[in-house]
Amino acid sequence: MSSLQPVRGTHDLLPDDARRHRRVEEAALAAARRYGFGEIMTPIFEFTEVFSRTLGETSDVVTKEMYTFADRSGESITLRPEGTAGVARAFISGGLAQSLPLKLFYRGPMFRHERPQKGRLRQFHQVGVELLGVESPLADVEVIALAWGLLNDLGLADKVRLEINTLGDAESRAAYRNTLTAYLSEFRSSLSEDSRARLDRNPLRVLDSKDEGDRRIVENAPLMTESLTPSAREFFDAVTAGLTRLDIPYTHNTRLVRGLDYYCHTAFEFTTTALGAQGTVLAGGRYDELIAQMGGPRTPGIGWAAGVERLSMLAGDVADQTRPVAVIPMGDPLAAMAVAERLRRAGLAADLGYSGNMKKRMARANKVNARFAVILGEDEAARGAATLRDLDGGTQDEIPLAALEDHLRRLL
Repeated sequence: MSSLQPVRGTHDLLPDDARRHRRVEEAALAAARRYGFGEIMTPIFEFTEVFSRTLGETSDVVTKEMYTFADRSGESITLRPEGTAGVARAFISGGLAQSLPLKLFYRGPMFRHERPQKGRLRQFHQVGVELLGVESPLADVEVIALAWGLLNDLGLADKVRLEINTLGDAESRAAYRNTLTAYLSEFRSSLSEDSRARLDRNPLRVLDSKDEGDRRIVENAPLMTESLTPSAREFFDAVTAGLTRLDIPYTHNTRLVRGLDYYCHTAFEFTTTALGAQGTVLAGGRYDELIAQMGGPRTPGIGWAAGVERLSMLAGDVADQTRPVAVIPMGDPLAAMAVAERLRRAGLAADLGYSGNMKKRMARANKVNARFAVILGEDEAARGAATLRDLDGGTQDEIPLAALEDHLRRLL
């Protein structure tokens, strides 16, 4: 059994890891609730078409990274590589068009078969939001403000940078596609094999290439901003004006594109260099055509997703805020268990010392970071009392068992 290991690209969340992970998820949920977002939970696997139709047949996610298999009925099933497509599917199949606008928050595991690296796994976890049914750039500003608020809550404001760009409207992208294709076609023979394929099907995808030769070619490519229609430019100006009004610092990165086919207008990323090479910790954008593309009514939307592993690494460790009361039996263990159960039913965290002498049990109390120890010896039990030791201050008093819960509530 000693040779058994987790599958490559997965890991166990042991208690300390789980505490950091939970802190990020709970901070994200609290921030989302402040902005009026309700939680949605979608299945971790969907029919493959949900992702292949929405992420784009030329995307790396679809062509290289999805975990896809045939189930016992022969249906093609895919473990979800991201959250937006599943939320959009739930919007359509749940008949939620009459409930717009919708503000939705999600969290949970995602799956991509990519090269594992620091903070990036094959089974990873995300938190994310989707705001559906609002055409106005105010929606873009609000979801970015929510992301900024979460990062502030985690103490990361000085470790991240917001980069933002516009992908324009359909007319802008059509004009840019022609301009970009003309430029890239001059370098077709020098492009990587993947980018040559993308040039014919979706040239904007070449801008997102990780190949060094492609990157050198792209450095001098025409910019999307040069092809914007007046209305698309006005939309982007309204978003950046909103960020300025809310004192959210940003950088206009004219080379920023999103890796999925359904984005339009606003695209943004919060990046950091605190984890080594520059990496993205939270990213999103607007997708006004996604739901119509999936067969639903045209429904504008904007959202973002953040990697929980990367955020928890960036935020660092924090002590568990819940400090228990250590119940230490030096007489009848069942009597001590009954006291611990009374404390728990009163809403207090209690840790029961099962065995060992007083020294070992006090060592366990310190290990679990207990705030107080309730010591139950035979003499105290005969008097209907317990010794309450303050583990921070070192003082102790004898407290009647009948008053123990109320006394601890006042102290805690």
